[in-house]
Amino acid sequence: MEKVNVEKLFSWLDQTALTIQQYLNEPYLDSLADTMDLLFYQEVHEDMDQHITKTLQNALNDIDLSTFSTIEIRKAVQLAILKGMKDSTQQQHLITPETVSMIVGYLADKLMEKKEHIRLFDPAGGTANLLTTVLEHLKQQVDAYASEVDPTLIHLAVSNANLQKKQIEFFQQDSLRPFLLDPVDLVVSDLPVGYYPDDIQASKYELEADNGHSYAHHLFIEQSIMYTKEAGYLIFIIPEFLFDSDQSDKLNQYLHKHTHIIGVIRLPETAFKSKNNTKSILILQKKGSHTKEVKQPLLVQLPSFKNANAMADILGQMNVWFKKYHTK
Repeated sequence: MEKVNVEKLFSWLDQTALTIQQYLNEPYLDSLADTMDLLFYQEVHEDMDQHITKTLQNALNDIDLSTFSTIEIRKAVQLAILKGMKDSTQQQHLITPETVSMIVGYLADKLMEKKEHIRLFDPAGGTANLLTTVLEHLKQQVDAYASEVDPTLIHLAVSNANLQKKQIEFFQQDSLRPFLLDPVDLVVSDLPVGYYPDDIQASKYELEADNGHSYAHHLFIEQSIMYTKEAGYLIFIIPEFLFDSDQSDKLNQYLHKHTHIIGVIRLPETAFKSKNNTKSILILQKKGSHTKEVKQPLLVQLPSFKNANAMADILGQMNVWFKKYHTK
């Protein structure tokens, strides 16, 4: 039933977005965000002419949002966003794969299971797919925050959160500038990879490059640690080459100074378009007065997500590790 519902909602989102795109002559992703707003608010924007208003009202009459589960909504929205991103020329228009987001959600639940109230932050919020998936795994009261500089992505993120009934406070800003945000218990982020063009702002960071532009992914790590409470946790989706780059020595020193490395989970190559795009998950704890190094870090090579038996076996081993080594 879920697959049928996901396909039904995706088809509605796609067709309605194409209708709006044709009328407004704007990129598909912008039209998709408008479509998601239409579905959430259940009313056509008053600036539209009579013909398009009637068409969109008829479309609204053909769909009942209350018949879809949160997971079905998230998956249908994700499919529509993926379609739009295939046609996008902007490098930052990417989405965290569902299966990877679910692994991060599993880890977040394990790390936070003894907390009653959680403050959660994603400094590279994108379309909020990662953050909403993590929120689905956390059973406690959560104050969630996200930052994103791209106006199209943050429009999609807000609309995505609205449809899933997830309360998230968004910052539309350069995430490497200061936030009006108190420290959080947990940071999750699919790190943006590349160079940060603002050398003046980069100069305020310990991980500023000695020469040329600094790596944005390094600065995001430092910024995230800065806004994490003592003994708080950080879960990053990182590029495979993070610790092999020309600036990795500086990053290693910084991490050992400020954090404990809890674990590294290598994701299967089959989850990504090519071997060069393969990523891992890095789990850190910010050092505090009562924290200590983990005796045996969680080091895992995940099998193909399609291999259900192997995945179940690995998750079983990870559950054992959390019971044995994770006492906080």
